[in-house]
Amino acid sequence: MTLLEPYNAPFAIALLLMVALLVIQVLGVLDIDLDIDTDGDGAIGAGPVDGLLTLLGLGRVPLTVWLVVFLFLFAALGLGIQELGSSFTGNPLDAWLAGVLAGAAALPVTSIIARPLGRILPQDETSAVGIDTLVGRRASITEGIARAGSPARARVKDVHGQSHYVMVEPHESASEFHAGDEVLLVRREDNTFYGTALAERRLSPA
Repeated sequence: MTLLEPYNAPFAIALLLMVALLVIQVLGVLDIDLDIDTDGDGAIGAGPVDGLLTLLGLGRVPLTVWLVVFLFLFAALGLGIQELGSSFTGNPLDAWLAGVLAGAAALPVTSIIARPLGRILPQDETSAVGIDTLVGRRASITEGIARAGSPARARVKDVHGQSHYVMVEPHESASEFHAGDEVLLVRREDNTFYGTALAERRLSPA
């Protein structure tokens, strides 16, 4: 039995994905860690979904680490299942059946391993901020023309220097902002911010 046989295809693919994730993380080419926010606007609140994610071990370790562990266990268990199938019946199981069995077994094992890993791995400090803290910051219109009732996209940096993209309308109904204009965000309603042109008001940047 070899890894390249068709009945082992799901497990060979899993190992390739695992290696790719490791290379990506080591080289720092792409940051694909997932932050699961459990409070704030647009967040996943406590409930069945949040409980399921916690049960699976997601949130205890970075998503990439969780995926690497899961893919490794999925491949290892799958190959073991195929070996057992060949030993007992003389033939390996169908690739999809073996994949389902391996996936079902890998999920709980991954969640068990993720718990101690979460205590061992260094935790990243979060610099997440509430969306309301952007009020009072200076923003720059990046595209479109902002008019009353017709917001334009703008970039604003929070207190940590991280950029956020928001939709902005003029605070004064007669004003309009163009790409490149700098505005001061003075209030927010739902997902729309309202700003005053810095040039017009001669305000100092935030």
